[in-house]
Amino acid sequence: LSSLPQSGFSIYGAFPERERGARPRPRPRCPGSTSPRLSLGNMAAVQVAGSLPCGPPREPPPARHHGFRRLSARLRALRPDDSSSSRTEIHLLFDQLISENYSEGGGVAPEDVSALLVQACQLVPLNQNHLVSKVCQLIHHLLNRLQVVVDEQNLDFLLAYTISAIQQCSSWTHMEILQALAALVYCNGSKCQKYLPDLLGKSGLLMKLSDLAHSDPEVRRVAVHCMANLCLSVPGQPYLEESYQNICFQAFLTILQSPKSSDMDDITFCMLLQNALKGIQSLLNGGKMKLTQTDQLGALLAVLKKAMFHGLPGLNIEMPMVLYPTPLPQYDGRTPVKPQMESSAARPTESKKKKHKVKAKKAQQEEDKEEESSSEVEAATARGRVRVCEESRPSCSRGIGSLPVDPSRAVAREQGSLPSASSSWKRVSSSESDYSDAEGGMQSKMRSYQAKVRQGALACFLSTIKSIEKKVLYGYWSAFVPDTPELGSPQSVSLMTLTLKDPSPKTRACALQVLSAILEGSKQFLSVAEDTNDHKRAFTPFSVTIASSIRELHRCLLLALVAESSSQTLTQIIKCLANLVSNAPYNRLKLSLLTKVWDHIKPYIRHKDVNVRVSSLTLLGAVVSTHAPLPEVQLLLRQPCSSGLGNSDSATPHLSTPDLWKKVPAGPSLEEASLGSPKGSSEPCWLIRLCISTVVLPREDSCSGSDAGSATGSTYEPSPMRLEALQVLAHLARGYFSVAQLYLMELGEVICTCMGEVNPSIQLHGMKLLEELGTGLIQQYKPDSGTAPDQRIPIHLVVMFWTVMLNGPLPRALQSSEHPTLQASACDALSSILPEAFSSLTNDKQMLCITMLLGLNDSKNHLVKAATSRALGVYVLFPCLRQDVIFVADTANAILMSLQDNSLNVRAKAAWSLGNLTDTLIVNMDTPDPSFQEEFSGLLLLKMLQSAIAASKDKDKVKSNAVRALGNLLHFLQPCHIGKPRFAEIIEESIQALISTVLNEAAMKVRWNACYAMGNVFKNPALPLGTAPWTSQAYKALTSVVTSCKNFKVRIRSAAALSVPGERARYGALEQYSQIWNSLVTALQKSEDTTDFLEFKYCASLRTHICQALTHLLSLATASDLPCIRDTLELSGDMVQSYILQFLKSGAEGDDAGAAHSPQEREQSVRVALKHIHSVQTLAGDPAKRAIEGFLEEILTVYCDSSGSQVALLRSSNQ
Repeated sequence: LSSLPQSGFSIYGAFPERERGARPRPRPRCPGSTSPRLSLGNMAAVQVAGSLPCGPPREPPPARHHGFRRLSARLRALRPDDSSSSRTEIHLLFDQLISENYSEGGGVAPEDVSALLVQACQLVPLNQNHLVSKVCQLIHHLLNRLQVVVDEQNLDFLLAYTISAIQQCSSWTHMEILQALAALVYCNGSKCQKYLPDLLGKSGLLMKLSDLAHSDPEVRRVAVHCMANLCLSVPGQPYLEESYQNICFQAFLTILQSPKSSDMDDITFCMLLQNALKGIQSLLNGGKMKLTQTDQLGALLAVLKKAMFHGLPGLNIEMPMVLYPTPLPQYDGRTPVKPQMESSAARPTESKKKKHKVKAKKAQQEEDKEEESSSEVEAATARGRVRVCEESRPSCSRGIGSLPVDPSRAVAREQGSLPSASSSWKRVSSSESDYSDAEGGMQSKMRSYQAKVRQGALACFLSTIKSIEKKVLYGYWSAFVPDTPELGSPQSVSLMTLTLKDPSPKTRACALQVLSAILEGSKQFLSVAEDTNDHKRAFTPFSVTIASSIRELHRCLLLALVAESSSQTLTQIIKCLANLVSNAPYNRLKLSLLTKVWDHIKPYIRHKDVNVRVSSLTLLGAVVSTHAPLPEVQLLLRQPCSSGLGNSDSATPHLSTPDLWKKVPAGPSLEEASLGSPKGSSEPCWLIRLCISTVVLPREDSCSGSDAGSATGSTYEPSPMRLEALQVLAHLARGYFSVAQLYLMELGEVICTCMGEVNPSIQLHGMKLLEELGTGLIQQYKPDSGTAPDQRIPIHLVVMFWTVMLNGPLPRALQSSEHPTLQASACDALSSILPEAFSSLTNDKQMLCITMLLGLNDSKNHLVKAATSRALGVYVLFPCLRQDVIFVADTANAILMSLQDNSLNVRAKAAWSLGNLTDTLIVNMDTPDPSFQEEFSGLLLLKMLQSAIAASKDKDKVKSNAVRALGNLLHFLQPCHIGKPRFAEIIEESIQALISTVLNEAAMKVRWNACYAMGNVFKNPALPLGTAPWTSQAYKALTSVVTSCKNFKVRIRSAAALSVPGERARYGALEQYSQIWNSLVTALQKSEDTTDFLEFKYCASLRTHICQALTHLLSLATASDLPCIRDTLELSGDMVQSYILQFLKSGAEGDDAGAAHSPQEREQSVRVALKHIHSVQTLAGDPAKRAIEGFLEEILTVYCDSSGSQVALLRSSNQ
């Protein structure tokens, strides 16, 4: 052992957080040494045997971590000495520190470790290469094993030491020094700022050592690992400067773009790629690096796509340096979709057998693939689970693509989606290796490293998706999402290739996560898809291309569904399908896509794994909530209970047994409900039955074994299952109420069961279901609902339903102050009572509802208070309550109190309710009985005006309803109020608030409501409009909006407000009248001036309202107004005439959706204006009067000539 001091040890391997997969490599002999370098294992063996001749006898094993403290004390006692004995002692001390057992974890303080490392470095001069190598091994080992992050002060010394060591020591030590540097900078990137020029500058150490020209591939790999650790961010700390981010990003990108060099073995290359991918992922995640340049993003996506398939057996793809975004697929002339593809599910089984024989002879045509995949998926689903394929059928047809696969998965993939578990990849677990031992140790290890590269690329791709805008991402849709192949062409390589062909379950799950992230939020992008018609064109429209991609995604995901055996990956497949279903526009696609999803998910509803069961219900919830109601889903919901569910397999729900449903609590009113329910299918809806049984029935033993998420001793299904079932029921009540209404009383029993449980989540979802049922009942009774009266649930049943709810579940929830979210949800449910049913409730139930809501309005919780304010705003519109002065006054006081709340949400709800309450005041004005107006408190009116004025200066959410309330209140004011001095000032202030809101550049909804409110003000004949000082300001504000506002809907509302006053005096003096007239003519002239394409659809409606206002002004004109009108017509008469003619014709032609009157009424308005002008008393031969009369007569003449026969016919029919 005389050469021991000159020998060094190589300590490799690290925790996953530092560097996964580090491995020993053959090292050259150190310069000057006479023996090979000893391994740590050999050295430990030597020490255990006690064969060191000069060492003391072995001591008894020390207590836990006492050895570290003892060795630290010995190290601190040493002083720098260049003698041979001192170097030997330091070597041995370092060896003992490295070989100490630290597997127990804690017990060693991080500051002690940092201090020891600093002391160790102080003992080792940089000219001692072997000791430098050993101390770097010590740094790497201790920091990794003890998971220590060095504090800033000690880090400064250690970084300076390691950087100097790289600069001064021999190249054979660089490997160990870089490993130590990587461990030091881990999670310390923000503390290394002053060393970044030395590390990442133009001539920085890491840039040199990671360069492709460097001779040692292992050193290059560890240098890249150092850079990746530098890029790792820590929340709350500063990050790398943008310039260094770009340097690292470019370095990682260059590594990923470069092929494997000849001097690098495959495993080292895999580790190099992993480090580069981790570095980019850290830059995107923590550094929030923005990929704004197209070339930068395109280059990254290109290398990621290549790395995604790294080492995938049978596949070697060549990628361009940069992927460019494109809205079209790479190949033009795509064949139109054949309708037979969608109906293949109905083909008899004989055709499927023929397909297997014909497959070997025919090309892989698009039509054949669709039929095969459909038949294969159906065959697998009918069996209910994956099973071994019979030996007599070794060559089942392939289900997807023509891509060869690795031997371990070849059998399974040649069999397509037929249920087979015979190949090795089906039998292995989703452990770290993912491979069977039969592949051989080295090959298995190689496959494992390649799989980690693919997983790293997918993780990096996921971070990339989250860091860019979706509209940018979808430019690369065709590069990663499959499309239906061309005739005779192989299928494109996409994320689905990994999902269907990768032998690693973990990689398949990663690919599905990425695909889910792409699909999430894609509704707007996918909404252009359309294939309901067969396109016979020379080119393929973009809508057909996207529809084809959606259809291919369905096909591939269903193939993956029936072929998958890993429960974790199966869960990801179903979640991905749910994302697809939630975003695809099925109302624009051919039928059968949802039917296939529906049929194939049924066997998984009672899968042994609870996560698969939960995700299956999530998928069914997505089906019944997407674009609801869809005719295809309505048919699926009315399928017999036994359809596809009668399999005896343990993975299939036994829903065909009639006795199962007899267990569902039906209550005494169930029979009455079925008798009184609207006519419908007598066949029960299996999905509703399934969800009800999941919520209220004890779970089956066959499913309970793997339900890790269920509470011990619980007799019900696990909570996630029950919550998901309740959500599906809520989706059904929202989108398919005609189906759910048949089970109204049963669902009421479910809600009661949920409210009787202790789990707040179950209670909350039960209350959400009640709210959806109540909303569905309200929608059903609306006049425009389209539901025939005999199809509605009778009022007496609705009353019975709400009586049951008010007898227990609702009051308990409303009083559960320890669960404010539940209280708020109960308030929302209480507000969903059908008004007709509320009036039929007993007095005590009505008083219960009102009392509970008024009481909860004093709650200190913002959620409860907001929900209560909204509920009161609903109740105040009920016909049976709106004339109750006491209730309206109590509600007003409660709302005014909520308007003072600190929470914006509470104030917004209160402002909405105040608007509803003032709507009630206006409705009560039209009743014959004036008692309400007389009894309503004037002082309360004053308080409401003051609160509304204050709210009109709040945020836009509050302001929009506050100005609505102001308009209604000013309209409601009676002469007795207006005459009182205390009201004069508040009226002036209210109108000034409206004028200010009309003119301010607020949200368009706020300005629209302000213009609407101003029109309401003008309707009150008791207000001094025309003589009051604020008259000119109000008209000026409206004319400014009608001529210049960018939003045409606001212009329309201001034009409508200008046509409200019914007397000439209310328009003010001549100057005011002229200004209004000229502004309307200008607005008519500018009615097509807009740069916003979305505003064009409102042009016709705007012109209609302006023309109505002009004819209204003409019908009120006086003699002094005529010269002004004539001057305008001389300048713009032709333009005004053409638009008024359009106004007259638009009703008959049906091109004006905004018309407020019939064509006859429009013509009559022009005739009334002409008659009025005739009656105006002027001097004989007044030129202004003659000009205006001639203008109107010409309009009527032209209109009658152009539509004579039609108008005559309409007149005769009216007469």
